[in-house]
Amino acid sequence: MIFGKHVNQFYLKYGFFFLLGIAALITVDFAQLIIPEITGSIIEGLEYSTLTAVALQDHMIRLIMIGLVIIVGRFFWRIFIFGTSRRIDFELRNMMFSHAEKLSQHYYQGKKSGGLMALFINDLNAVRMAFGPGIMITFDIFALGGLAFFKMYQLDSTITLFAIVPVIMIAVIATFVSKITGRKFKAKQKAFENMSDFTQENFYGISVVKAFVNEVREIRAFAAINKDNQEKNVSFIKASTLLHVSIEMFITMIRIMMLGVGGYLVYKTASSDFSIGDLTVYIAYFGALIWPMMAVGRLINMHSQAKASLQRINEFLDTPIEIKDEVGAIEIPKTEGKIKFNHLSFSYPGSDKLVLEDIDFEVEKGQTVGIVGRTGSGKTTLVDVMLRLYNLNPESLYIDGVDIMKIRIKQLRDSIGYVPQDNFIFSDIIKNNISFALDIADSDLIEQMAKYSDVHDNINDFPERYDTMVGERGVTLSGGQKQRISIARALLKNPNILIMDDSFSAVDTKTEEEILGNLRELRKGKTTLIIAHRISTIKNADKIVFLEEGKIKAVGTHQQLLSSSKEYLAMVIRQQLESEIERGDEDA
Repeated sequence: MIFGKHVNQFYLKYGFFFLLGIAALITVDFAQLIIPEITGSIIEGLEYSTLTAVALQDHMIRLIMIGLVIIVGRFFWRIFIFGTSRRIDFELRNMMFSHAEKLSQHYYQGKKSGGLMALFINDLNAVRMAFGPGIMITFDIFALGGLAFFKMYQLDSTITLFAIVPVIMIAVIATFVSKITGRKFKAKQKAFENMSDFTQENFYGISVVKAFVNEVREIRAFAAINKDNQEKNVSFIKASTLLHVSIEMFITMIRIMMLGVGGYLVYKTASSDFSIGDLTVYIAYFGALIWPMMAVGRLINMHSQAKASLQRINEFLDTPIEIKDEVGAIEIPKTEGKIKFNHLSFSYPGSDKLVLEDIDFEVEKGQTVGIVGRTGSGKTTLVDVMLRLYNLNPESLYIDGVDIMKIRIKQLRDSIGYVPQDNFIFSDIIKNNISFALDIADSDLIEQMAKYSDVHDNINDFPERYDTMVGERGVTLSGGQKQRISIARALLKNPNILIMDDSFSAVDTKTEEEILGNLRELRKGKTTLIIAHRISTIKNADKIVFLEEGKIKAVGTHQQLLSSSKEYLAMVIRQQLESEIERGDEDA
């Protein structure tokens, strides 16, 4: 059994099922201890030639009935205890996943996926074991062990008192070793995290590894990490085995002592009431006691693991949710698409360096606004704050005249379509990737959005067309195909505000012009923000915001900026030269 603030609720919720399971378990334990008595009666009857056919038949009927009780009882305690532990595992995993979905970008920037996967796999499994086998073993030790010990004491107190000393030794050793196994379990978990992180990173970057012909180096690096994982696991198993062997040793000592002393008492029958039947019953009771004694070590081991795992899970679940609705947050009637940056300054959590400084401009409803600047100028951060991926200072950003910090996050994000820079594609069929924002989407509408994003023909080239499985992170798609599917996904949402973060970097200029023309037709009357590196992408925008080092250097149309901003003009000239050089290389 294990207790903690995030799991105590399950004892209350499922307490009735646990009580039914424990009742069935105790019934089975009690029934098991009747078998030695019947066996002893049969042996005594044979020893003294008093066993009749009728008596033997009665004994057999009783044994069959007890067997049925044990079978039914074991079925029920497994259902009520082990089955309930699975329910708890299910609910706790859902609780953790729900919490994970609410954590901020800042949290995940400091965490590796291997560690998170260890939480959801190894640590949850350890907690489940504490609720299932842990509860079963706890009550089995007290019920079966206690009853067996009591009956042994009734049969012969002398032998039983001698047996207490090794049992005490078992408890002392188990307590000492459990502290060691607890530390080794934590080290084992950490080694598993490191191996998971390394493996996952290599699988995602396999093309880079192959391109730089670094397979051998990566294999050696993995071998070293895997070796460490093996050593930590072996070290943990050694400690667990030490506990198990120690208990086995003391159990063997008790067994030898019982046979010696019991045999002596039977030999001295003239001066003792201890018969062969009594010795048989006594040994059978001890046989029933062996499992609880062995289980003590397993329980302590299991508890130390579960305690360490629950601590990690508690730390995860206690991580504060930074991005949440403010007190008194409201729902605006309908998002129209007017945006106002009101001298907005922003720095990432844990840093004093301003990434955006004094951003001040407005976007009218229905406008297409281009945001351009060098790498690292703050373009992506500008749209991240619009999605409330980070908290902002009050009154620094408004949507339709309402402070973004006062709008409910769900409504805010529902009203915005987003094409991210990394063009994340889920391991699913293309149709489901495009319709991700909607529970149900019409196939004709999906195809129409694919046509607007100029990816429909590419999809039709696949054998399964829109039912094609794209693999993890869209591994079977080209960069341009992933970008255009991401655009189709955002367009299908039909938002009043659409943000496109460098969404044309992997497509050629002809395809870009085709998509931009479709957007002008489709997005009439709706606000669109386009982040771009190529001036050609945003030159026809109603307004262009030119960023440099987190500050606005100029705002205006393409023609206005050519005459008013030397930096913008320099960027345009440089890109024109680069384009001419590329065309010259192609002609050559």
